[in-house]
Amino acid sequence: MASLLQLERVLYLVNGEKKIRAPLSQLYFCRYCSALRSLECVSHEVDSHYCPSCLENMPSAEAKLKKNRCANCFDCPCCMHTLSTRATSIPAPLPDDPAKTTMKKAYYLACGFCRWTSRDVGMADKSVASGGWQEPENAHTQRINKLLEYYQQLAQKEKIERDRKKLVRRRNYMPLAFSDKYGRGTRLQRQRPGVPITPLAGLTLKEGEEQKEVKIEPAQAVEEVEPLPEDYYTRPINLTEVTTLDQRLLQPDFQPIRASQLHPRHKHLLIKRSLRCRKCEHNLSKPEFNPTSIKFKIQLVALSYIPEVRIMSIPNLRHMKESQVLLTLTNPVENLTHLTLFPCQEGDSDDLHSTAKVIVPTKELVLAGKDAAAEYDELAEPQDFQDDPDVVAFRKANKVGIFIRVTPLEEKGKVIVSFKLKHEFRNLAAPIRPVEDNESSSETVWLTHHVDLDLGPVVPPPL
Repeated sequence: MASLLQLERVLYLVNGEKKIRAPLSQLYFCRYCSALRSLECVSHEVDSHYCPSCLENMPSAEAKLKKNRCANCFDCPCCMHTLSTRATSIPAPLPDDPAKTTMKKAYYLACGFCRWTSRDVGMADKSVASGGWQEPENAHTQRINKLLEYYQQLAQKEKIERDRKKLVRRRNYMPLAFSDKYGRGTRLQRQRPGVPITPLAGLTLKEGEEQKEVKIEPAQAVEEVEPLPEDYYTRPINLTEVTTLDQRLLQPDFQPIRASQLHPRHKHLLIKRSLRCRKCEHNLSKPEFNPTSIKFKIQLVALSYIPEVRIMSIPNLRHMKESQVLLTLTNPVENLTHLTLFPCQEGDSDDLHSTAKVIVPTKELVLAGKDAAAEYDELAEPQDFQDDPDVVAFRKANKVGIFIRVTPLEEKGKVIVSFKLKHEFRNLAAPIRPVEDNESSSETVWLTHHVDLDLGPVVPPPL
């Protein structure tokens, strides 16, 4: 099946800020806009930070102070696997009688993959299992912090100037009296979704408050450079003592040259993010706050709302010869769905990659609702839909197989066909209003999607 093993064979077109073709399993569906959304069409918002090893979660402010790293978990500096704490017994002198010794527990860090230990770099063992590990000090920490503070201040000034220009442009476009009369003054100050909500008035300083200006001094050039050792180019290299380029770049503040200079690195925090539609600002995906939970509070994936097209069987496709391809259509919703396929018109701006002529069924297809209990029931009685055998190959539960006729127009290359898929959708997110007689309780809308199928290469004619 193309959607399970070869996702790139069936692509749906998303008409967002830019046109993107992607598999249905990688798209979201906004019930409020009734449109497909890709990861490029949504706002990514950070919900929580957590450590993937100890599963400790923390708010964004605390994670920023800790530089997005866990205080208790470490990564191996050689292979970047998680380090574990090992216990051992070492002899220690008695406090009363130093001449006598006793066995005392000590803890060190060890990697279960490459066998690296904290003892390899001379780190002292600890008497407790957690915390207090020796960390190297960077001689340029003060300079780096000052540079960070300077560029943060510079970015804040540029943001204030950008927002001020936007506000002036909007005021010139719409009179202030008009905006206040119709209550649009506050809406003009709404920022883009995904950006922290800060009113424009809060960008200015309070009365009597002076902004601390950070100044940095440029680094001075050094006239003399320390010479290299005389045997630098002739000395044999022991690869076990020299770090690799990846190991150096994983520690950019130190960039150790020798393996004896490698130290454990605090494990990076991961995030749980929510996705928000940029047009209507509704959530499309929102995970649970608990890092141990894999569930979602909101998960509007397109596979749960849009009929899925799959390629079931493909014959040998030859140049300018008509072939019959079997597709399957699956209904993901519980109610009956009416569906229609029609080819792309000439000059269609969405039809850019088509290399074959396609003839799709002109009759309206009816897909049965999804029933989890009857999906695997082989003895379930089939429903009578009075299908045309020239169009419908088989029908099982909420899945139907149909025939399309394809004629490749090029002698070489892949056979790509395009068509439109139009189906009805009952919008459960529509605003609630009184239901009149002979009217459905949920609003029904018709949606049209552009679908591209990759049917594989053209088979050359026999010799």
